[in-house]
Amino acid sequence: MIEEVRRVSAMQDHSLRVKAAVDLMTELQAAVVETSRMRKESIAWLRKNGHSMADVAKLMGVSRARVAQLRDAGPPPERAFLGTQLVQVVVPLRPGEREYVAVEDSSTGQRLLAMAQSLQLDGELGYIPVTGELDLNRDDLVVVCGPKTSPEAAAALAQDPRLSFETLPDGRWALTERESGKVYTSPSDDPQDPAPADVAYLGRLPRPDGQGTFVLIAGVHAVGSLGVAHYLSENLSSLYEEAGTEPFSMVVACDYDPSDKSVTASRSASGVLRHEAA
Repeated sequence: MIEEVRRVSAMQDHSLRVKAAVDLMTELQAAVVETSRMRKESIAWLRKNGHSMADVAKLMGVSRARVAQLRDAGPPPERAFLGTQLVQVVVPLRPGEREYVAVEDSSTGQRLLAMAQSLQLDGELGYIPVTGELDLNRDDLVVVCGPKTSPEAAAALAQDPRLSFETLPDGRWALTERESGKVYTSPSDDPQDPAPADVAYLGRLPRPDGQGTFVLIAGVHAVGSLGVAHYLSENLSSLYEEAGTEPFSMVVACDYDPSDKSVTASRSASGVLRHEAA
């Protein structure tokens, strides 16, 4: 980073340098916040794993009092689950007389952006066109759509070693654990006794370019994706502690109010299925 500072400082054209300085300050500020998050996470890990405050102080080269100050400074460790700087949440446009965003998808996007903001992350909402074209090779990307909506999302899901997202012979969509064969269907699709509940996919998958990962959320129905947002808002810390930023997938179940499709409860149905153990 210091080389970038020197590069900007060497600019003779002030009309160019002022813009470069603003851009660099934005990057530096983001780097400071992320570094403080990493420091906080490492202090917590060391303390949890048997290191005393004196041990940590010695490792850091500061006083114990300073460690006590720094252990609470910075955003929470689980911030890394969503990203490091600018979270990009994309939701699908639906075809119709005029293209539209389903209420549940809009609510999912807004809830994810609110969560990002609470974690000191900037965020922006984008839209997947009705053609399903989707660029997955982006940093800090959260995709809200299923395999029926986007061929790129379908291709990424097909590579998941733990879960598959497919249609059953009776036409219902379902999530299936590849190893055990356990099938998760939406209770709202039960032909005998339908209930206001849904299931959804939540996972972190490799980008097609191999340069990182992205988060994918896909409900059997749109309300299932909202259930994932509800689940993350209440369980992000424990999920990050278990999965970190490594590839994984899981099934999330939710209950909702049929009058307005608001989620009333959410829970893990499958547990976290880490891909490295597949």
